[in-house]
Amino acid sequence: MPPPAPAAVPAATFAAIDFGTSNSAVALPAAAGGVELVALEDGLPTMPTAVFYRADTPAHQATPDALFGRAAIAAYVEGHDGRLMRSMKSILGAALLDQRTDVGGGRALRYRDVVAGYLRELRRRGEAAAGRPIARVVLGRPVFFVDDDPLRDARAEAALRDAALAVGFAEVRFQFEPIAAALDHERQATQEQLVLVADIGGGTSDFSLVRVGPARRGRADRRDDILASHGVHIAGTDFDRHVELAAILPLLGYRTRRPPRPGDDGPPAEVPSGIYFDLATWHLINTVYAPARVAELRSMRSWYAEARHHARLMRTLEQRLGHALAAAAERAKIDVATRGTAAIALDELEPALAATLDEARAAAAIEADLERIVQAAHETVRRAGVAPSGVDLLYFTGGSTGLPALVQRIAAGFPQAERRQGERFASVATGLGLHAQALWGARTDAG
Repeated sequence: MPPPAPAAVPAATFAAIDFGTSNSAVALPAAAGGVELVALEDGLPTMPTAVFYRADTPAHQATPDALFGRAAIAAYVEGHDGRLMRSMKSILGAALLDQRTDVGGGRALRYRDVVAGYLRELRRRGEAAAGRPIARVVLGRPVFFVDDDPLRDARAEAALRDAALAVGFAEVRFQFEPIAAALDHERQATQEQLVLVADIGGGTSDFSLVRVGPARRGRADRRDDILASHGVHIAGTDFDRHVELAAILPLLGYRTRRPPRPGDDGPPAEVPSGIYFDLATWHLINTVYAPARVAELRSMRSWYAEARHHARLMRTLEQRLGHALAAAAERAKIDVATRGTAAIALDELEPALAATLDEARAAAAIEADLERIVQAAHETVRRAGVAPSGVDLLYFTGGSTGLPALVQRIAAGFPQAERRQGERFASVATGLGLHAQALWGARTDAG
């Protein structure tokens, strides 16, 4: 049984939010009909999903001052004292959600409060653009917040709903992100099609096989048009991690072997890898700076055959350069995608230190992830009972679809399908807005 209809409110009091792992966007109903994206920051319709908590917040304030989006990243890069948080969406469904994390200045916040704080800022900016309060919201969600764990997946959605309610939304609905992308494509569709939507962002790779067409446009309930959905919790941030492990962290000793010791039977063991995996994972980077862990790693100097590797590792920990290295890996991934090669300057770590990355090495680093994503695309079509030849169109959206190797690998499995690239950072938000309009757009103050 569908939920009871809420009381009518002005149409402009609804919005749609694409809360992404890497970037977020907000859509509002447009005065001339349809929906439009809010210029969230610097006149742009997307804002990095990032928050920087200032350590110099006055002591009497219970909540630390915060910067958001590009301003947050700039404050971190410029060396201001504080804590940068990114990829908050990946925390949903994790045990970390109710744990507290140091945000500088002697303050700590629960991770769920970090998520709520960012949503509150999105709501504030949306209301500023709308010129009135926003009571209702459609939030995008991946097909799976958590792979192969329905209970944790349900908890993740509940946590995001709770955060939205906590920041003042009176009603919260969800729509799958790849479905939203299909709705955006449908605005230009001139005939009925079976569309395989590939929404590959920072945290998840989601696929949906959707029936679209002019006759279906504007329907509020599209459940019958969704033939299958599937996804994996692998995407851009995973690519960044593999790039960092492949191209940058070997300069800090990753996968190097310990010096031989008397009585060793066989080749020396590798140095412990846990520290490197944590350095390459955004939401775990701050854990490597704990004094006890730094002291332990300092005492492991004899485990490194080359003193320079250990020295670089310790400089990274002592100067808190982990996020800078992760950002360098992300830039290298983008450079390879756009130019075919990347020169990675690591002067912060050591003068004139650099690494390089080319397409072949990048592809090898993410090969296992690419294969799982391609398999997820085919599994989606299989679940719908449709042959690959029955797919009319491949619709790509999400920041990670800027990687040619990824798009080509998926497209190779559907050679008869037309290929179309949507707005990488805007298709989902626009589609969510169209869904919100189908739900609430006809309502007025008079009901």
